Amino acid sequence: PYYVHPNQNLFLQASLHSSDPNLVVFVDTCVASPDPSDFQTLTYELIRSGCVKDFTYFSYYSPCREVARFGFNAFSFVNRYPSVYLRCELVVCRYNDYSSRCYQGCFSRFKRNTGS
Repeated sequence: PYYVHPNQNLFLQASLHSSDPNLVVFVDTCVASPDPSDFQTLTYELIRSGCVKDFTYFSYYSPCREVARFGFNAFSFVNRYPSVYLRCELVVCRYNDYSSRCYQGCFSRFKRNTGS
């Protein structure tokens, strides 16, 4: 566990360890939950499909493409839950493959108009 106070800045880093130097890592989705085994019922989205959902979430520059750095302000779930758990999904792509998920950024689905 990592103990922080609400609204304290929290910084995270994800590193890819591979012998292939032509890979890049991308933070696609990070969801928080008060239950480490349930990320469906009561959740809070920080980033989803590369789209920032929490205004305190920020992606930081990393000098290495195999390292993703990001942060956000710590929070609690209505003061009823003593812990907050984080589940992040990262994508690994080929460096300079601009058609890959890593280079698409925010990927929101467009809804069609159902009107006449």
